[in-house]
Amino acid sequence: MASPNSYKLSCSIPGHEMDVRGLSAAVFPEGAFVSVSRDRTGRVWVQNSSPDMGFTEMHCMTGHQNFVSCVCVIAPSDTYPRGLIATGGNDHNICVFTLDQPQPLFTLKGHKNTVCALSSGKFGTLLSGSWDTTAKVWLNEKCMMTLQGHSAAVWAVVILPEQGLMLSGSADKTIKLWRAGRCEKTFTGHEDCVRGLAVVSDLEFFSCSNDTSIRRWLVTGECVQVYYGHTNYIYSLAVFPNGQDFVSTGEDRTLRIWRQGECQQTIRLPAQSVWCCCILPNGDIVVGASDGLIRVFTEVEERMASPEALQAFEDELSKTTIDPKTGDLGDIKMEDLPGREHLDEPGNRDGQTRLIKEGQNVEAYQWSVADSRWVKIGDVVGGSNQQTSKKVNYEGKEYDFVFTIDINEGGPSMKLPYNVTDDPWLTAHNFLQKNDLSPMFLDQVANFIIENTKGHTLGAAPPGAADPFTGSGRYIPGAADNRAGFGADPFTGTGRYIPGTGTPSGAPLAAADPFTGKSPWRRIQKQTCTNIYFPITVGVTFEQANTTQIMGTLRELNVGAPGDCKLSEEVLRSLEKLLVSVCDPQASEQPTTEQISLLWKTTHWPEDIVFPILDILRLAVRHPQVNQSLCGSGADGVALCNHLLNLMKPQGRPANQMLALRTLCNCFGGQHGRDLLLAHREAVLSRATDLCSVCNKNIHIALATLVLNYASSLHGQADLEAKAQCLSVASAALESVQDKEAVFRLLVALGTTVASDQMAQDLAKSLGVTSQIAKYSSVTDPAKVGECCQLVLRELQ
Repeated sequence: MASPNSYKLSCSIPGHEMDVRGLSAAVFPEGAFVSVSRDRTGRVWVQNSSPDMGFTEMHCMTGHQNFVSCVCVIAPSDTYPRGLIATGGNDHNICVFTLDQPQPLFTLKGHKNTVCALSSGKFGTLLSGSWDTTAKVWLNEKCMMTLQGHSAAVWAVVILPEQGLMLSGSADKTIKLWRAGRCEKTFTGHEDCVRGLAVVSDLEFFSCSNDTSIRRWLVTGECVQVYYGHTNYIYSLAVFPNGQDFVSTGEDRTLRIWRQGECQQTIRLPAQSVWCCCILPNGDIVVGASDGLIRVFTEVEERMASPEALQAFEDELSKTTIDPKTGDLGDIKMEDLPGREHLDEPGNRDGQTRLIKEGQNVEAYQWSVADSRWVKIGDVVGGSNQQTSKKVNYEGKEYDFVFTIDINEGGPSMKLPYNVTDDPWLTAHNFLQKNDLSPMFLDQVANFIIENTKGHTLGAAPPGAADPFTGSGRYIPGAADNRAGFGADPFTGTGRYIPGTGTPSGAPLAAADPFTGKSPWRRIQKQTCTNIYFPITVGVTFEQANTTQIMGTLRELNVGAPGDCKLSEEVLRSLEKLLVSVCDPQASEQPTTEQISLLWKTTHWPEDIVFPILDILRLAVRHPQVNQSLCGSGADGVALCNHLLNLMKPQGRPANQMLALRTLCNCFGGQHGRDLLLAHREAVLSRATDLCSVCNKNIHIALATLVLNYASSLHGQADLEAKAQCLSVASAALESVQDKEAVFRLLVALGTTVASDQMAQDLAKSLGVTSQIAKYSSVTDPAKVGECCQLVLRELQ
């Protein structure tokens, strides 16, 4: 008779031919679950109605070309009322299945290495983690954004249920919190690879690690509790519906049930690695292990296995062999061990282990609180008393070392034999070839051998040996932020030239265009609930200029220019004619090819004096002829784009950054410029995002306008990936900008992106845009900020 709240085996499920690496409770059929394996398959299991209460395979999924590493279930939708199943594999792909066919409905490609973690969120959002050090956000068969920041494999990912927050855990020992594609916080504390994450609530989550600890975190950054109990790597976590109790599995062959912060029960399995677990709606626990079996444990007596099946499970456990170096048994000296009489004394806690000497053997027992007795969990091999030779026998040969390696591919631990007389590089090469591993690991494995055989110490591997793939002690490149700091706008001193002066930064006049302050724009009374702000379908440009002041500043700077950069009077007059022709709609002369060529050449002036020429460029690219010449297809357009991106580098000069941004905005005034910037969208918006942290309101307004122009160009198009980047950059900018005009333009960009586009709206909601912008809904000065915000929120309802 089991004690209250203790779990026992319900059933063992054969079916997979290799390690079971991932588990997830299914939404359909009720009470079912999904498993994935190194045998390259995924399987759906449904509970039998027969008295044995076992599970039967309902559906088998194939499609991966290599091991399947992880699985998650995508919630039902109108299109797929039974939900979808996503699996990630060592073939770098994510396969998405229905329950109707064994082949994938579609395959997501984009990762450059093994996909080892998956999590699903609202509106069909999917988050993946990979050995390629990135996480990716997917929606409707497309990658919406790539989360970059980790310096090693991303082993775990989860999407928090609200607020649009995402988490990633990595072999670089950190956890990162992401919102709308950017890292908001990095959690440190684990001393080794982070292997698993589990959601507690909107504000809390668990993590587990190779450092044998489990941590409970607040999303604000605090670690509120650390749990110890496991004695080796912890691979997976699952949380009970109460949000407090949870289960964990690991390389110490155990499933552990935690209640009220304490490990209440430890269940050992007859398998080397207990890779994964999930909790079914009825409270039963499902675990997958390296022996290819799925086991279900229950605390409900009616669902427990028969006495014969329970005894068979115990007998199988008792026959396993235990390497003391991989568990919690420590160094063993047989002469110091007690005999069987030691088992007459009860244990102090569930899961406590005790070793006894039985003839020439060492046996391990574990205390079961549920049964009030010691249960044999295996025979111990490799104790110090049993090493009659300094050599270690492996596959019929003796070696000085036999390392146990936990391979990132997700397979079972592999053995690496080595003699001190061997060449470590050749040994590493042979090991990688034998196990079909990438040669990119050659240096890593060879250096691991060299490091852990220093001194030619014979016998077992040094206790401090770190796994070359996942262990501690590895170099993790730092990510120092070397950006130069920036102060206020340098163009505010009296009597100084101010590029583009006059662009409004406050609220427009009642009858003025809210972007330019010009007529015609008629404000409609708020009570009419008419949306006058978005969508915007034409580019917003920076047009105002004082041509006399620009040329005066250019001539002044030319006097002090280096000799080889000094412009002739002829060149200056040519630039002045160009400036007049592009700024005066009534000008009789049009820009010439020679003038445009001179302008392009002079934009490469020294960066400390180039800003008045950039201001001429900013005004010139609005002209159709200049727009076509500088932005047209081919090398000229690419060269212009690259030059402006170089001027926008974070360590650059604020004046050049601002004018480069304004030039890009004005490029949208012509078809050639618009086509150029859409083709280079990813690079342009990525560089623009780097300028969010610069403390300069003019830069912020130009940045917001650039995002708005992209949004306007994408409105009505089905390019969800491009819209995702607009949402991400706008969201990132809203975290930094203070100027209300910049905020307004970012809100209009968001509204334009999601207007009349349900998929974009779903993505924005999943990224937490709603909660992020809500604070602007009550802004009344200027009124357009609050009004526009309310309209965006209405779109996202």
